[in-house]
Amino acid sequence: MSAILDRVADIIESRKLANGGDPATSYVSRLFAKGDDAILKKIGEEATETVMAAKDARAGGDASKVLYECADLWFHTLVLLAQFDLTPQQVLDELARREGVSGIVEKASRKDAPGDGA
Repeated sequence: MSAILDRVADIIESRKLANGGDPATSYVSRLFAKGDDAILKKIGEEATETVMAAKDARAGGDASKVLYECADLWFHTLVLLAQFDLTPQQVLDELARREGVSGIVEKASRKDAPGDGA
């Protein structure tokens, strides 16, 4: 399952300015050039579009739009991971670490962790 994530992450990594990415020819390079706030803004937009697509699908709309918007959200999240030198595999490892742990228990275990936001 992670092979496609790895391939996309490798392409995103190649678009970093330090790796020769050109903002004039690459959307991802342009995001990297604009910095964290531009990437975060895009994730916010994509998250909102995902929510709206799900609401539309719930009301009888086209559920395939949920899939499309989730792909956009995941893509931009991969850009964010690359911005902070993180990888999809690290996210998968974290999900594996949480496997079998109640979400309530897991969240309580990080209640006092910095950046929890809870």
